[in-house]
Amino acid sequence: MTVCRWAAVPVLAVLLAVLLAGCGIRATEVPTDFGPAPSRVQCSLAGHDVSPQASGGLPVQVFLLCRSSLVAVDRTVRMPDGAVDSERRVLVAQGLLDELAETPSAGEKEAGYTTDVRGGMTVGGPRPGDPEDALRLSIPPAGLTSYALAQIVCTLSDSAAAEGDGSVILGGPDTQPVRRYECTDEVRSRPGTQAPPSTGVTDG
Repeated sequence: MTVCRWAAVPVLAVLLAVLLAGCGIRATEVPTDFGPAPSRVQCSLAGHDVSPQASGGLPVQVFLLCRSSLVAVDRTVRMPDGAVDSERRVLVAQGLLDELAETPSAGEKEAGYTTDVRGGMTVGGPRPGDPEDALRLSIPPAGLTSYALAQIVCTLSDSAAAEGDGSVILGGPDTQPVRRYECTDEVRSRPGTQAPPSTGVTDG
């Protein structure tokens, strides 16, 4: 009986080694339920992956939606030669709106980018009584979705169409007073629930 007990020791040692080996990091054929691996990193674009519209013109950035946040994407807008400052500001604003309304490129779609800004929106300069840097949209800001308003405010406020201080003065096509809208960190991170802060403004 003593011999049998000692003979069993090597067998137990082998079994123990096999069990312990299973605790390491090894390939397994046990099915998992984590879904397919993503083909690329969400909200990340390769340096050469720029929309086809971006060929010549004034380099700008527009804010697109990705995973319910605003993310800056490089674009360009064309500027006619000889435009005076007031015309240039409105032309830049219109170019930015057009870029926001464009369908994201294939690469942008693959990375998860979308836009809530619809095409056909136009922008003009101030009405009499408005501050000189005001912009009037063809759709009242209150008539836009929270996502679209956040995209427009954040895009325009950091461009040559505004003062570059993180705010932009916007109004609609009617006679309602314009308001100053701000693009904040909260708006960029939660555009669906955090409306751009706004305050009333007076001429000058």
